[in-house]
Amino acid sequence: MSGVSLAVSGAADTRVPTPTQTQTQTTPLRQRRRLLFQQEHDVASGSPPQVVVGSMNLMGSLRVIELQLVAFILVFSASGLVSLMDLVFPAFVSIYVFALSRFCFPSYGSAPQQIFEASRWFQAYVVVGTTVGLFLPLAYVLGGFGRGDQHAVRSASPHLFLLSFQILSENIVTSLSMFSAPVRAMVPLMYTVRRISVDIHWLQSVWFNHTNLPPNPLFKDVAWFWFGRILALTNLLYYSLNLFGFLIPSFLPRAFQRYFQYVGEIHAKAAQDFVVNKSHLPEKQKKSQ
Repeated sequence: MSGVSLAVSGAADTRVPTPTQTQTQTTPLRQRRRLLFQQEHDVASGSPPQVVVGSMNLMGSLRVIELQLVAFILVFSASGLVSLMDLVFPAFVSIYVFALSRFCFPSYGSAPQQIFEASRWFQAYVVVGTTVGLFLPLAYVLGGFGRGDQHAVRSASPHLFLLSFQILSENIVTSLSMFSAPVRAMVPLMYTVRRISVDIHWLQSVWFNHTNLPPNPLFKDVAWFWFGRILALTNLLYYSLNLFGFLIPSFLPRAFQRYFQYVGEIHAKAAQDFVVNKSHLPEKQKKSQ
C-alpha cells in the first residue's frame, strides 16, 4: 500500500528529532510517558518510529497504478457517465473519515498496524474480487466504447468510478499514521455499501431495461449480451458476500478490538508510571499534591 510519503528537506542538520523527542519539551509529565510508551510499543511491534521530515508530497509517492486510478476518476467525472450522488459520495466519505480520526478514534500517533493477516485463501479471494470488480468491468466499459454500446458504458461506469475512488482512498488512509484502525476499516465498509446500491441499478439496467438482441444476432453479440448480465450479477453477489460475510462480522470488529486494546495499554502504562513516579517524590511534594 502506498499513499502519501514525506519528502526529505534539505536542512543542514541531519539529526531529525522524532515527534516523541520534540513533544517532551512542551508536554506535561503524564503525556510524556504516554508518548514514550507509544514509541516503545511501535519498536516492540516491529514498526519504525514515525519521523516527520519536510513537507508532504502527494504526487511524488503515488504509484503508477494509483495515478491510473486518478486518471479513471477524472475521465468518469468529466464524461457525465456518473451521477451527482456518486460524485459527491467520495467527498462525504473523506470528510467523515477525517472527522472520525479527529474526534472519535484518534490514532495517538501510532504507526499503521495490519488489521487482518491474510492467508493464501484470503489472498486468492482478493484476487478474484479484483478481477471481477475492476478488470472485467473495465474491459466491459472499454468494449462498450469500441462497440458503440452506450448503455453498457453508462451502466458499469458508476461501479468503476466508486471502486477506483475506494482503492485510492484505502491506499492513502492506510499509509498515514493519523488514521487509526477503526477509521481505516470504515473506508471499504462505506464504499461497499454504496457500491452494492450501484450494482443493483446496474443489474436492473442490463437484465430488465436492455433485453432485446438485434435480429439474427451473431455469436459475438450474444456473448457480449450475456457477459454484461453475468458480470453485473457476479459483482452484486461478490460484494454482498464481502460486506455481510467479511467486513461486518470479521474485519470491522477486529479493527475495533486492536484499537481499544492498544488504547488500554497506553492508559494502563501511563497510570502505572504516574503511580511509580509519585512514590519517589519527596514527602512535601506528595502533601502538596
